[in-house]
Amino acid sequence: MANTRLIRRRIKGIQNTAKITRAMEMVASSKMRKAQERGLAGRPYTEKIEQVIADLATLPHPEEELHALLQRRPVKKIAIIHITPDRGLTGGMDANLNRKTASFILQQTVPVTLILVGRRGIEYMRRYGRDIRAEFSKLGDNPGLLDTLPISRIIIEDYTNGLIDMAYIAYAQFVNTLKQTPVIRQILPVIPAQIPKAENVDYIFEPDHHAVLDLLLPRFVESEVYHAILESIASEQSARMVAMRNATESANELIQSLTLAYYKARQESITAELLDIVGGASAIS
Repeated sequence: MANTRLIRRRIKGIQNTAKITRAMEMVASSKMRKAQERGLAGRPYTEKIEQVIADLATLPHPEEELHALLQRRPVKKIAIIHITPDRGLTGGMDANLNRKTASFILQQTVPVTLILVGRRGIEYMRRYGRDIRAEFSKLGDNPGLLDTLPISRIIIEDYTNGLIDMAYIAYAQFVNTLKQTPVIRQILPVIPAQIPKAENVDYIFEPDHHAVLDLLLPRFVESEVYHAILESIASEQSARMVAMRNATESANELIQSLTLAYYKARQESITAELLDIVGGASAIS
């Protein structure tokens, strides 16, 4: 009976775990849809800024009047905005992203400084003694643009003041529910998009195109950082949803296996008791 009691206790514990993982899967699914909707809602804004910046970049202007965020110079120092989740239970997503950024750093021939967003990346980079410029955590599951502005301002000011010569952003790109790809892409200096001539529009700029570019370029970098964070949140919740679904399925399989073991142990116990009764009756007779 001791074996059956132990098995029953294990089954009960695993059932409770399965309920928790199922609830976490549903919560992650809801948060993932919200993050996707917010990312898609801001996409037209980003696309239009890219188009206007591309048009402005084609206009003739002296080299000394070129906006600081468009200027290219010899690379002596690189900055990376490294975006990871604050919490775990996301499968291998955060580990893959940390390894990709670490590998990218090792490939560079110039110093690299990090702006870390999310505790998983902060803990990893601290452990390996990387040069950390700033740390941000606890942005929540629904950050607004204002919440991410300090991150953007650091990278913009450092580039404008010549403290860095190139900036990248590393995050988990949301492809679909089952796939999140770690990517590292350049955000500074800003590389204007190539707009087909058929889609190019002849704008009238007031007061002039220099003033418009001065205003748009920082907003463009801010929107790029913000949307990368939204993509990272959608990827995090998607990875957590899949991980919790797999955990729930594994728990259910284990419950079935333990249930069979329980019935087998119970049957053996009953058979042993019957044999004892029959043996005792035979001895008396």
